[in-house]
Amino acid sequence: MTRIDIPERPDSAAATILDTLPTTGELALDDRASLRRVAGLSTELEDVTEVENRQLRLERVVLVGVWTTGTVAAAQASMAELAALAETAGSQVLEALIQRRAKPDPATYLGSGKALELREVVLATGADTVICDGELTPSQLNALEKVVKVKVVDRTWLILDIFAQHATSREGKAQVSLAQMDYMLPRLRGWGESMSRQAGGRAGSNGGVGLRGPGETKIETDRRRIRERMAKLRKEIRGMKTARTVKRAARRRGGVPALTVVGYTNAGKSSLVNAMTGSGVLVQDALFATLDPTTRRAELADGHEVVFTDTVGFVRHLPTQLVEAFRSTLEEAVEADLLIHVVDGADAFPDLQISTVRSVLRDVLDEDRLPAPPELLVINKVDAIDDVRMTMLRAEFPDAVFVSARTGEGLTELFAAVTEFVQRDDVEVDLQIPFSRGEVISRLHQHAHIVSTDHNEEGTRVHVRMPSSLAGEYAELVV
Repeated sequence: MTRIDIPERPDSAAATILDTLPTTGELALDDRASLRRVAGLSTELEDVTEVENRQLRLERVVLVGVWTTGTVAAAQASMAELAALAETAGSQVLEALIQRRAKPDPATYLGSGKALELREVVLATGADTVICDGELTPSQLNALEKVVKVKVVDRTWLILDIFAQHATSREGKAQVSLAQMDYMLPRLRGWGESMSRQAGGRAGSNGGVGLRGPGETKIETDRRRIRERMAKLRKEIRGMKTARTVKRAARRRGGVPALTVVGYTNAGKSSLVNAMTGSGVLVQDALFATLDPTTRRAELADGHEVVFTDTVGFVRHLPTQLVEAFRSTLEEAVEADLLIHVVDGADAFPDLQISTVRSVLRDVLDEDRLPAPPELLVINKVDAIDDVRMTMLRAEFPDAVFVSARTGEGLTELFAAVTEFVQRDDVEVDLQIPFSRGEVISRLHQHAHIVSTDHNEEGTRVHVRMPSSLAGEYAELVV
């Protein structure tokens, strides 16, 4: 078992104080940080209980992983990402351990000997939680907890916990609750009287012989109630999906191209949306800062109006429960006119980020039998990349656009690429619009680019460049 040094994450630069009203994202960030645990503080009360003491400090965790394939650098990067997840969830990482094995042990994930070594590390550091870099089976969780004698959490539950902390909308909370219950259902365990049986059938009444059954155990009752709650949540989410579908259809009827920003978590998607639209979407240097899709309108230099949609980030080994629960949210991506795929250029393995995002989207596309939308690859955070690294990235991704949402570098090229995509189906036509059709002029100003206008006795003649779909609606006015 090898100890892994987790690099410290640099503190984000202090935000410049503006003499303007705070944006929606800034208000949401203040609300998210309004109540936080503070590490390193002790209480003067001597009769404080252990439960109260745990609430006064950050949860102290030890990370553990099994390295099965890949290089040492990849294994260390995986543990560094797990450390970032733990810190986002509100924990203090004390140690990180990794074991080289062909495959995880089916009994205790690490093997009996290494599990005992892990127990010694837990005792030496005073940790109260162990986080495993993988999804453990219910039996593995139970067996490992019995050895280390502290709480054991796997990667899946850690991600679900972060989602539960960051969910704010009604739909987001319902999706997270559904995913948590789906994960929790096979992992319920009974302790003491919770395994006692209720009276079954008509026991104790006049049921007679053969009608007195053992009844349900407490754990069976809990499982039944969870299934009932999951069924209710699925029904609610289907209703919310209908509302989202109606809004998306309304945007499509308006002829506004939908550009959806997707990418790995903390790749800078929200920062890029803010830089391109001037909106105040929540931005935070943390994993899964954005859960609820946010749509913002923007106008290109040629007059075209587009909408940018910021979506939830992806991560390696994203829990299947989340993919299922957030399916209605992911549809914003798979039904987009253009996917703006944002990649963290400063990451050690950008190709792994790209394959992770494409794998999740492919699963959604295959299940819904939808064609894949066109993709524009955007390498972000170029301000944090040296010249050698930049040369390597340009050679590896020749068709990508390189930008920095923080400094604004490359945004002109990105807007040009988006404009070229939006104009790909544009046609230039002359329309003779009667004076009685004033709504046509209004719509052309919103969704087309009017080159010239001339008034005559029959109405208004305009030379306009517009999408071919919109031109088809006004075919009778073409001259």
